[in-house]
Amino acid sequence: MQFKKSALQFLSDLKENNNREWFSERKDAFKEKQIHAKNFYAAIRKNLEKHDEIDTFKLYRIYRDVRFSKDKTPYQPHFAGAFSRTGKQLRGGYYLRIRPGESFLAGGFWQPNKDDLFRIRKEIELDATELRAILKDPVYVKNFRGVFEGEELKSAPRGFDKEHPSIDLLRKKGFVAVRKFTDKEVLAPDFLATIDASFLALRPFFDYMSDVLTTNLNGESLLD
Repeated sequence: MQFKKSALQFLSDLKENNNREWFSERKDAFKEKQIHAKNFYAAIRKNLEKHDEIDTFKLYRIYRDVRFSKDKTPYQPHFAGAFSRTGKQLRGGYYLRIRPGESFLAGGFWQPNKDDLFRIRKEIELDATELRAILKDPVYVKNFRGVFEGEELKSAPRGFDKEHPSIDLLRKKGFVAVRKFTDKEVLAPDFLATIDASFLALRPFFDYMSDVLTTNLNGESLLD
């Protein structure tokens, strides 16, 4: 399945005419493009389920919550969806946003809860060798440039040594892999396959994190 140029063009037009009057006059056209997007994300899920266990999928609404935002434009000029992995033993999730000039996919742990973040940091403090190896893996580097994106602390987290050799990882507030796409890539016939290959490249990272978050520092299972 190929993402339609007309759907991307609609989003581009919406970006330039982000107001209720313009959108209202084209509501039927939006619904048509939305159905196409849902089918495209369904195809992504079908591919994912060939090599992972997916629990839920959410296609985000196009309507923006502007109550606490300085940006009062009413619509998100993109399609975005998230896939959650199944069960307590499988951690992490997949995300894809299609937006003219700003499309990207991501996977990992964005804003993990306090306990999970502390557990990950303790594992890194103890030994970051395995995580470093994942970041240096050629497949991961090809898809995600060998880095994690996201916010970082300016200094060491409380209780951690600021001189620790893995302070660069310890300072992170989340662990997310991101791959950006041009509009040409989004419209390419192999975009669906490219997405799946990138998501598959996350599996060593997910497997590592799942193991960390379901065990204590002695490697003993925390699952019932």
